[in-house]
Amino acid sequence: MSVCGRSAFLVMVLFIVFLYSFYYRAAQNFLQSKLTEPIDVCQGEIAKDTITPLKYNKTFIIAPYFDKRERNLIRVIGIVRHGEVRDLYCWFCCQSDGKVSVERAEIDVHSDLFGFPYGTADLLCTEPQNCDTNYVSIHWSPKGNIVQLPWFQIKNRESHTFSAEFTVCISTMFGNYNNVLQFIQSIEMYKILGAQKVIIYKNSCSKLMEKALEFYMAEGTIEIIPWPITRYLNVSSYWHFSMDAKDIGYYGQITALNDCVYRNMYRSKFVVLNDIDEIILPIKHLDWKTMMSSLQEQNPGSGIFLFENHVFPITVYSSNEAFNISSWSTVPGINILEHIYREPDRPWLFNARKMIVDPRKVIQTSVHSVLKAYVGSLEVSRDIAISYHCRTPLQGNMSKKFLIRDPTLWRYNLSLIKNVNKVLKKQYFKWTMKNVFQIFSDALANTF
Repeated sequence: MSVCGRSAFLVMVLFIVFLYSFYYRAAQNFLQSKLTEPIDVCQGEIAKDTITPLKYNKTFIIAPYFDKRERNLIRVIGIVRHGEVRDLYCWFCCQSDGKVSVERAEIDVHSDLFGFPYGTADLLCTEPQNCDTNYVSIHWSPKGNIVQLPWFQIKNRESHTFSAEFTVCISTMFGNYNNVLQFIQSIEMYKILGAQKVIIYKNSCSKLMEKALEFYMAEGTIEIIPWPITRYLNVSSYWHFSMDAKDIGYYGQITALNDCVYRNMYRSKFVVLNDIDEIILPIKHLDWKTMMSSLQEQNPGSGIFLFENHVFPITVYSSNEAFNISSWSTVPGINILEHIYREPDRPWLFNARKMIVDPRKVIQTSVHSVLKAYVGSLEVSRDIAISYHCRTPLQGNMSKKFLIRDPTLWRYNLSLIKNVNKVLKKQYFKWTMKNVFQIFSDALANTF
């Protein structure tokens, strides 16, 4: 072979080696990117709804929360048909190595089921070691098609400085709720007493109620959590199965309360758990902050504080006409300032207490007590505070002479009246003839 021929052959070999090396490196880089890019491994959609049903399984996922109080645990709050759901698995999307790690979940059904077939459950999975993950999916099998799984973002990854000292959890708003005046009064009382945030799990309400919610959302006081539980379950508006044989009680109230506790675990110093027609009303102090400082100082081993429920029947009015405010007459609902007579105690019956809790000490909560906690509970004396509950009477139409006059609420009347009037006069919340017409329209719709 001539010198020219050998040179040409050598150039050709070098060119082939160069091409092979280039394409080999490109292929390796491509494969490496395919292995480490989470979107290619953790295929499927990220869940955006508050309640997500699992396919082929009687399970509904609310949200997963990182819980490091005992170990690196992922606590998924959900609703299950107890006794039938036995196997569930956490699928972790590991961003560090692009793999999916599967762990069997411990299904911890909350004890307060009240006879209903569906109830709140914690799905507990230990976070895999060396798995940097922000998303988890739940499946009834350790194997399956990953593309079909919904992914849930894990909350509470980081502990932040408290954005609120007191957050009120209201669950749940349902039944086309239209008690607008009492709602506004309750929100304003919460603010007077020290609340910075009110969380409402909303299923349904009237159009006028929507206006109130929009006002408070724009103000930054209220956060609405959509609660479309009626889309998936046959819900009861009663607390016990024997009263209404449906799938789950009180529109899934217990599930919503647990979610609210974990949602605000690192956002709020205290969480207040009560209904919208209830106000934890200090007797000895003027606000929640001074009351809780005193209670904690005297009871350092407690993190759950329970307040006696006292019913102030809406059928009995005060004789003080000063609180029969004519400008509020077009607003549908109860005027709590007119109701200062409470029913006498019945110590032989269960008292449905409401709570202020340190959320970081709570593991599982029910409506009137905490089921599992890291600290003890304290039943607060009625001399310190009560749960003011303005509602239909529990002891029948008892005559006023048998009721107990308790005008504690009137201590706040000047601030409350001023604040309510301010809300009603705001530019986007005027009670005009259009509102009055809407009241009658809603009433006719409910009638027919």
